[in-house]
Amino acid sequence: MEIPVYLFAGFLEAGKTSFIQESLGDEFFDDGTTTLLLVCEEGIEEYEPEKFVTDKIHIEYVEKEKHITKSWLKYLEQKYRVRRVLVEYNGMWSLENFIVNSPDNWLLYQSVMMADATTFLNYNANMRNLVADKLKICEMVVFNRFTDDMDKMEFHKIVRTFNKRSEILYEYGPDKIVQDDIEDPLPYDIDADVIEVEDEDYAVWYRDVNEETPDYEGKTVRVKGRVLNEGRFPKGCFAFGRHVMTCCVEDIEFCAIVARMDDPKKLKNGSWIWLTAKITEEAHPVYSGENGPVLDVIGTEPADPPEDEVAVFY
Repeated sequence: MEIPVYLFAGFLEAGKTSFIQESLGDEFFDDGTTTLLLVCEEGIEEYEPEKFVTDKIHIEYVEKEKHITKSWLKYLEQKYRVRRVLVEYNGMWSLENFIVNSPDNWLLYQSVMMADATTFLNYNANMRNLVADKLKICEMVVFNRFTDDMDKMEFHKIVRTFNKRSEILYEYGPDKIVQDDIEDPLPYDIDADVIEVEDEDYAVWYRDVNEETPDYEGKTVRVKGRVLNEGRFPKGCFAFGRHVMTCCVEDIEFCAIVARMDDPKKLKNGSWIWLTAKITEEAHPVYSGENGPVLDVIGTEPADPPEDEVAVFY
């Protein structure tokens, strides 16, 4: 039986406990479903089970990240015969650890990140990898304690760096919640005869052409990158890309797209080039049969390396 999991992530004092307590006290929650509440950190606020709308809610506290294992979570599922799981996750722990170690029948139905707007920017500056870890999979971000003197764009850009689709809410108080309506125009003209991608825009272009490939079907692009043509590639193909840093030095990786031309070996491996190519969407072998962007080369020119060889998001 599939067990829906509702995950609430964020750092201490972000408002997770209050939100979950309020939700579990609402009459709509009393549908007869036995629920497991996993609490992975304890802040100032404490749960008040006597105020839950039903007695079919069972709380388990997780003291250490290493305690999260498939066998233990499965044990809890069977112990309480749960049919729904809510998780208040510790902001200092890796979400990947929870996802990897969840039982196979536990399905993530919703992931929300809650953040204290007064401390979020400091967390992002000093623990960016942990912020990215939470933002990457969340469907919604709620910034609590937001005030009129705060710049929404500053928060918006951080979220969009890691998650293009997440809904963003700014909570100024219990009676004022504002939905983010900031548009995200691309830094280049996608409708131009030739899409010109500047050096500083490679990371944005790479993400968008992979996530919104149909929008680029049949379009021509001119972009700078490196050639990787050593190794096992299908005939007439090579990898074209750049190293990209998402949040920190540890996550730098070569982000490439399949490029196709008659004789890739005439391009020096590791060299920088300006590539002009037509973009198509195909289920290419390099993508293990999944659809992805393919660059049909129109022309190449030698290029100097960009000032910053590692591309970053804004």
